[in-house]
Amino acid sequence: MSGFGEVAARYEGFILDLWGVVHDGVALYPGVLDTLTRLRAAGKPVVFLSNAPRRPPGIARLLAKLGVAPELYAGIMSSGEAVHQGLRDRTGAFAGLGRRLYHLGPPRDRDVFATLGYQQASDPAAADFILNTGPDDELGPHDAEPYRPVLEAGLRAGLPMVCANPDLEVIRGGERIICAGWLARIYEAEGGRVILRGKPDAAIYPPTLALLGTPPDHTLAVGDSLRTDIAGAKNAGLASCWVLSGIHALHPAQAPAEAAAAGLSPVAILPGLAW
Repeated sequence: MSGFGEVAARYEGFILDLWGVVHDGVALYPGVLDTLTRLRAAGKPVVFLSNAPRRPPGIARLLAKLGVAPELYAGIMSSGEAVHQGLRDRTGAFAGLGRRLYHLGPPRDRDVFATLGYQQASDPAAADFILNTGPDDELGPHDAEPYRPVLEAGLRAGLPMVCANPDLEVIRGGERIICAGWLARIYEAEGGRVILRGKPDAAIYPPTLALLGTPPDHTLAVGDSLRTDIAGAKNAGLASCWVLSGIHALHPAQAPAEAAAAGLSPVAILPGLAW
């Protein structure tokens, strides 16, 4: 493909990942604003689907700060919103959780639970479950070791963990950092029970498609991660476009074999989201 314009002509609506496709946590990638503007002019709606551990209003504020105006997209869905809804409705895997949580993550992610009447414990031993939104600002996002005392305390207490971001790592401003999914993987490997929400789980796509309003067979999902974005699209029965601007540092010539090795078949592979 020469650019996203070529593949966009085939579809009516688009589900776009954010981190690794639209921005790197610090700035927009080249060509993104132009692409979003062209899609809007063509009457082709965009919904952002992110594994961010926070609710859509906070994500919208970050997008506005980066220069993405609200009129350029039809809505936002996130793993943080899916966890918020699970904690609110207390159905399925959330039904048996208690009302006292230990929050593993930075204060900015508190919107996932702040309005729902949960009590926040200061120690895992006093909690009913751990809500994991990722590394905090004090211990940093580069190494899981500083978080082991909390993980071990949760394991000793037999606490389930709710993970609001299945991503293992992302690239922020050119630097690789770990996410909530990395901590959840450690917890699960050591015998802990983990409740995950977000990509690649197919359950997050129906509410996303409802925001978008286009038929699944005329919708394209765009992402940078084979493990979450492209696999998630496959699980939901959607066509996908893999962009190499984020987590996978691959030369385009290597990408088809990498996707095939993962059992995935994106309809297009592009260096980035540029027209």
